Amino acid sequence: MVVTPELINQLGPALMSGKPLFLYGPPGNGKTTIALRLGQMWDDVILIPYAIYVEGQIVRLFDEMIHRPVPAPGSDPELIDRRWLRTVRPTVIVGGELTLDMLDLSFSPTLKYYEAPLQLKANNGMLIVDDFGRQHIAPHELLNRWIIPMENHQDLLCLHTGQKFTIPFDLFLVFATNLEPTTLIDDAFLRRIRSKVKLTEVSREQFIEIFRLVCQHYEVQFDLEAVEYLVNTYYADHQRRMDACHPRDLVEHILDHSRFHRVEPTLSKENLDRACNTYFVY
Repeated sequence: MVVTPELINQLGPALMSGKPLFLYGPPGNGKTTIALRLGQMWDDVILIPYAIYVEGQIVRLFDEMIHRPVPAPGSDPELIDRRWLRTVRPTVIVGGELTLDMLDLSFSPTLKYYEAPLQLKANNGMLIVDDFGRQHIAPHELLNRWIIPMENHQDLLCLHTGQKFTIPFDLFLVFATNLEPTTLIDDAFLRRIRSKVKLTEVSREQFIEIFRLVCQHYEVQFDLEAVEYLVNTYYADHQRRMDACHPRDLVEHILDHSRFHRVEPTLSKENLDRACNTYFVY
């Protein structure tokens, strides 16, 4: 991942604010990757209850797919309150599968307890709504559901008995989309999202550096002349946008070809031509 100092100066204060962040721009330029990396910047440990008890009902909070337990160093097991779990701050990511039902309690008639909604599981951590605007629900419906929690830091849930109760809404909320923000939500909603950061295509220098890092990762010999040929032939001549995902995708095309023919992968002009002809749509 190659980012500019200007981008870091936008993302850093946004993370420190704890207020909602909106990442937008053309596809393939690292919105999801950056959001996930932001979630990895916390290195502290939090405590969460395995479950909560409300009006005679049990709500399971711990989710082994989300929460990563951290053993207590040098603690006597007899002195540990086993109702609580030490874990790193959670990062929850959802995409087009998100529905309003996933933001409410889910009751299991068989197990006789509730499953906590996503925003409760993401408390003290991060919740990423990826591909915002491509869910089954309209963007304004989702934001209507969260408009009060975003401002008051409290959410309201309802049991099947009709009993309502409040929960903390203390999380870093990130929206990521490749759609134009003004076509998704109006100014009133945009105002409530503190930081809006646009990720555009990378520069020529960044593109080459990303190519070098990708080659290093896949143990393919980097060839600057071949990459310059690629940029001039398939980008400059076609006025094509240089997206950050292209180096990885093109190198993986070369790796696929080398595995098929059982030859050593090389970053040659011939291999780049072959990769581009099967990657780009003309």
